[in-house]
Amino acid sequence: MLEFLLPFGVSVVVTLLLVRSARLHRKHTGDSDFSKPQKMHVAPVPRIGGLGIVLALLSWTVWLLSTGRSEASIVMALLACAAPAFAAGFVQDCSEAVTPRGRLIATALSAVLAFYVLDLGLRYTTIPGLDWVVGFALGSLLVTVNTVTGIAHAVNIIDGFNGLASMCVMLMLGAVAYVAFQVDDQLVAMIALAAIGAVLGFFLWNFPSGLIFMGDGGAYFLGFVVAELSILLLNRNPEVSPLFPLLVCIYPVFETLFSIYRRWLLRDRPAHLPDGIHLHSLIYRRVMRWALAESDAKVRTRCNSMTSPVLWLLCMLSIVPATLWWSRTGWLAWCVLAFGVTYVVLYWRIVRFRSPRLLRMMATRPPPLESRYGSTGDNRPA
Repeated sequence: MLEFLLPFGVSVVVTLLLVRSARLHRKHTGDSDFSKPQKMHVAPVPRIGGLGIVLALLSWTVWLLSTGRSEASIVMALLACAAPAFAAGFVQDCSEAVTPRGRLIATALSAVLAFYVLDLGLRYTTIPGLDWVVGFALGSLLVTVNTVTGIAHAVNIIDGFNGLASMCVMLMLGAVAYVAFQVDDQLVAMIALAAIGAVLGFFLWNFPSGLIFMGDGGAYFLGFVVAELSILLLNRNPEVSPLFPLLVCIYPVFETLFSIYRRWLLRDRPAHLPDGIHLHSLIYRRVMRWALAESDAKVRTRCNSMTSPVLWLLCMLSIVPATLWWSRTGWLAWCVLAFGVTYVVLYWRIVRFRSPRLLRMMATRPPPLESRYGSTGDNRPA
């Protein structure tokens, strides 16, 4: 239990300190550019929440070393390999001086380090043709690096609303931990639980009020951890289907692939240029659209936070079947296909202002305080 509680406690405290000291470092860490299409917040917010997550896992690793645990060396090596991915994102959070290509290169370097230091490479995929490629050392390296980098970037893509990416990552890690317990892999389960604790400590300050953001550093770091833990689980437990981690991560992965298709082929734009029509952005703008005309910051923040649970449900549509059929490749393949169809249909309906009734019910505008507590406000709770 300490594997969860220690990172959680450190993350809560460190993140709170980052929030309370925001005035001191806001000049460098505050996200105050509201002009970009993917920006949904209404006030400057520190974007270095990933630092609290990393420090929490480092503190837990130090505790492992101090107690002489044999797993400490593996955890320390994993965090060391993740350093380039986190550093590139963190520098971007503080200076906006790192291009998307630079962050991808840094994450690819982290994947290469993990491939050679920890032998974390994909060598079996159940995908015809690709299995032949990963049978060679170079092929395995290339496929692994592209997979890890893609998942890390995908987590960063969905990091657009309070609690969205962090909750999705916790769900993914929870699925990995569950399967690890099923196959009695204590190492993977322990690391996944520690990571969940670290993310949850950040989540409490990020959702629903958005006091701090995860930032590129946190997003790339967590995406790297999810990807590498999945590979570690597969390598140590051949009974786990290689499609299990794909289905676990399918929401951010499909969001990224669909964005590339939308920008490059449909709109004839460079795939790396940001836009405001991701699925989560559309839900905010067209399902929660009642808040767009609001000038009150609290109302806009509430609308921001109401968007995330909708995407949590979408993420769970893949997480639940993945945990149920983690060893059944055929079932997982059908679930991957079903998720892709569901995503496209949902996106198509929202684009055409034909959102499902359930979404419209969830997006119903809450009544003003005056209508709930009386026009004079005398009956409002203290």
